[in-house]
Amino acid sequence: MGPESLPRDTPREAAVMTRRGTEPAYPSRRDWLEAALALAATLPLALAPPRVVAAEGEPTALARVRARGRLVVGLYQDLPPFHVAGAGIDVALGRALARALGVEMTPLPFLAGENMDDDLRHMVWRGHYLGWGPADVLLHVPVDPPLMNANPRVQILAPYWRERIVIARDLARVPQMPALSAFEGQRIAVAGQSLAGWLLLGADNGAYRERLSTQWKDGTQAAAALQRGEVAAAAGMASEIESVLGRDARYAIEPLPLPRARDGWAVGMAVRKEATDLAQALQAAVVSLSESGELRQFFADAGVGWRRP
Repeated sequence: MGPESLPRDTPREAAVMTRRGTEPAYPSRRDWLEAALALAATLPLALAPPRVVAAEGEPTALARVRARGRLVVGLYQDLPPFHVAGAGIDVALGRALARALGVEMTPLPFLAGENMDDDLRHMVWRGHYLGWGPADVLLHVPVDPPLMNANPRVQILAPYWRERIVIARDLARVPQMPALSAFEGQRIAVAGQSLAGWLLLGADNGAYRERLSTQWKDGTQAAAALQRGEVAAAAGMASEIESVLGRDARYAIEPLPLPRARDGWAVGMAVRKEATDLAQALQAAVVSLSESGELRQFFADAGVGWRRP
């Protein structure tokens, strides 16, 4: 399959699409790719929400959650290893957050929209036009200043993971990787129109374009193709690749050796702008989960090495 027939966008990629303040309201995927890779600065785990006071006499967001006895958690559908068929890292995190608030978790899974603006509108501050939502909190939101500026009705807070692009290789076929040129003559599996795919398509002036196997839905499928011996390497999000190959000593997993792919981006959560007490409680819970090692264990259970955001 050539680059001209790359598959449609995957839910995972849509989950981290944003826009820049000077660009149109509905960005292309490439717009977000450039914005995300430009955001390499480390953001603190405790990202303090602004103070917003509820109207006098109205129950606060946290009070409403506790009164009903459940925290409604927005979860992206088909986002391995964070959420697939009711299980995954974000599901475990959502349950832990609810437990920290003294309530139960009610999951609200949904399919990603065209961009993060749509997702924040449907899942955080307004609800979907078909009648469901919003959730109390949406997980897996990029902690990205341009996204924050473009969405003043929400708070984006509590980063709990740093995602990045990696490439895994079969050590028997490619023992060393000083540069991408090590894959000369080899096939590389990568999800079509993913961030990893876009980076590889443009790397070294398109030198690897014809070596890419792009029919895969996401990085987990690309990694599985490598595991089956169909290709010599697979590229994708670190969480995707590690969840399949992280425990298999036959493969090395390293950051994609391109300057713009090295640092990655922080992933957190979002609540309504006025939900200050809920934001503070969720943030405190994430800090506690990090300090106790429980957050790290959620990732370890999925075969992924946790990276502090």
